[in-house]
Amino acid sequence: MGTPTPHLGVHHVALRVPDMTRARWFYVDLLGYEVEWEPDAESVYLTRGTDNLALHLGSVDSEDQRLDHIGFIVSEADHVAEWEAHLQSNGVEIAQATKTHRDGATSCYVRDPAGTLVQFLHHPPMSPALSRITESA
Repeated sequence: MGTPTPHLGVHHVALRVPDMTRARWFYVDLLGYEVEWEPDAESVYLTRGTDNLALHLGSVDSEDQRLDHIGFIVSEADHVAEWEAHLQSNGVEIAQATKTHRDGATSCYVRDPAGTLVQFLHHPPMSPALSRITESA
């Protein structure tokens, strides 16, 4: 198997936050993010157009990491499965196989050698724009 289609870099971060109200205040009111999707009271997805920041309500005790996962954006939905196959063939633990989410995004999750959850994501509103930006650079 060859090398998969190059990813478009890190443009998605998900954070565990202990207080959603304060987190929204900081990221939306202070930093200028816009709410893209709020599937429930425990999750909100924010964007500035070329990135995606997810806030998930949860414990941030010293034993927990605040970072839920990091995400690498890919330009096409089928590239997610390419990355999953490539990483699995190299012995990387697949935490969640490729699937399509309710919002139309496609992703899979793997674990890096330190156990950090890493997502490969095709995000329909963002992936095409990032593809154009990276192709022209």
